[in-house]
Amino acid sequence: MVVDSRLSNFRALSPSERLQAIVRAVGLSEEERLALARPGALALDRADGMIENVIGTFELPMGVAANFQVNGRDVLVPMAVEEPSVVAAASYMAKLARACGGFETSSTAPVMRAQIQILGLTDPQGARLALLREKDRILALANSRDKVLVELGGGCRDIEVHIFADTPRGAMAVVHLIVDVRDAMGANTVNTMAEAVAPLVEEISGGSVRLRILSNLADLRLARARVRLTPAVLATRERSGEEIIEGILDAWAFAAVDPYRAATHNKGIMNGIDPVVVATGNDWRAIEAGAHAYAARTGRYTSLTAWEKDASGALVGSIEMPMAMGLVGGATKTHPLARVALKILGVRSAQELAEIAVAVGLAQNLGALRALATEGIQRGHMALHARNIALTAGATGKEVDTVARRMAEEKDVRTDRAIALLKALREQA
Repeated sequence: MVVDSRLSNFRALSPSERLQAIVRAVGLSEEERLALARPGALALDRADGMIENVIGTFELPMGVAANFQVNGRDVLVPMAVEEPSVVAAASYMAKLARACGGFETSSTAPVMRAQIQILGLTDPQGARLALLREKDRILALANSRDKVLVELGGGCRDIEVHIFADTPRGAMAVVHLIVDVRDAMGANTVNTMAEAVAPLVEEISGGSVRLRILSNLADLRLARARVRLTPAVLATRERSGEEIIEGILDAWAFAAVDPYRAATHNKGIMNGIDPVVVATGNDWRAIEAGAHAYAARTGRYTSLTAWEKDASGALVGSIEMPMAMGLVGGATKTHPLARVALKILGVRSAQELAEIAVAVGLAQNLGALRALATEGIQRGHMALHARNIALTAGATGKEVDTVARRMAEEKDVRTDRAIALLKALREQA
């Protein structure tokens, strides 16, 4: 099905009208529509099977980011998030990018690492060579634990052996199993393989195996996105596109050199990525851990994105980061709304899902840098945050928009101001 991601006048619709528009756009079934329309899509008995000590479920708002075009395909992006301005910023930056051809993405194979820690070695370098010599035996044993994965084209491809000659616990060797997990996130798969080969690793190395666990620094499973925007597209009534580009480059350079700024800069990127990860039932904590570890891979924490100016004067942004996302297993299968989110996205592989997620992160980063380089981050954010404050003050229905608009106009977004405006509004009525 061909989707038009522009969703004209979407913001002006009511939630039920927006849902109906999405139903038509991607062909959701009546059951899927009801799952989105009604609270309690995650039944308590199903939740009870997902985690321990269940007492209820917790809901987040789910929105749809519009205007995304990724590798020439229009994409509607479901995002589950509590923070205002995230969906709006991503949608608006995607609109600007669309005018210049949208986002280009690519990714590496879905390869994960499992680590097997070995202690008690008197000759760690000798153990390393012995393990590498017996690689074929180790691979065969690992792959015997998941024949379905092998039949699907995945499986354990290689091993690495890392030596740490001087640790607080003596010499240490760590075997990495390099596993193509196909459309799974892969944690259970690689952990099972590590457990299976541990006795063989002990036999070959002569040491004692301790930990057998995946690494969330999925540096072999990278997703990339690139966007190019002309000065004409970025220009506003107050500022030229050239001026905005220079401001964005200055803001990015700050994050590139200063870890204190980079932490907030990268948090803004994850503002875009995490909601997609959550909406699709993936492990956002694994994605966060991998992202921040990757940002510090050189020994200094820095920006996950790069922003440049090409020979024509256009702004070019790029991102590359680990993205261990899956379409099968875990909550992607058990949570009804995760399945609906994946249908809305229309993705056919975990790699495609990861590429869309990083494109959203790049869009979110562009939105933050553009705001910082122009009117400041608070103007747009507080205008949207004003709705939350109006709700906190007790506003309902059309009162929410009225109170929020007045606070935004006054540039005074506070709960006590919302209460006063609401009281005056009701007295007038």
